[in-house]
Amino acid sequence: MATTSRRHRKRKLKADINVVPYIDVMLVLLIIFMVTAPLLNVGVDVNLPQSDAKPLEQSKKQPVVVQVQRDGTLFLTYEGLDRPQPVDRAGLVAKVRGFVQADPQLSVYVAGDRDASYQTVYEVLTLLQRDAKVSRAGLMGAPADSAKAK
Repeated sequence: MATTSRRHRKRKLKADINVVPYIDVMLVLLIIFMVTAPLLNVGVDVNLPQSDAKPLEQSKKQPVVVQVQRDGTLFLTYEGLDRPQPVDRAGLVAKVRGFVQADPQLSVYVAGDRDASYQTVYEVLTLLQRDAKVSRAGLMGAPADSAKAK
């Protein structure tokens, strides 16, 4: 009997856990994530309208401004007018083409209403560059400080 009780005393239970295999697995997973993270394509798919728009450079002359209202109606402002003149797309192309023929470096800005359709504003920009042959067409906006003031 003494031998059996001695055996039980020598075999004490261990209360600690061997964490070396867990550290190995964690390091392998860390390496896998470090290699695959740059390969992930993080982004949002947006269906943007397409155009051949070119970047715009500043000019010293007063630009022509095309205003796009919320409902898609167009207004034209140019030197010599005291207020915007309503115009349809064909009239816009004809008038702006005449201005550009007189001054090829004329800048034309499109000022779209905040609630106007992005597609409509982009179509007007494309119309100006493609049909009216405007080489310097761009978008017009208000500074962030003036938008907060309203």
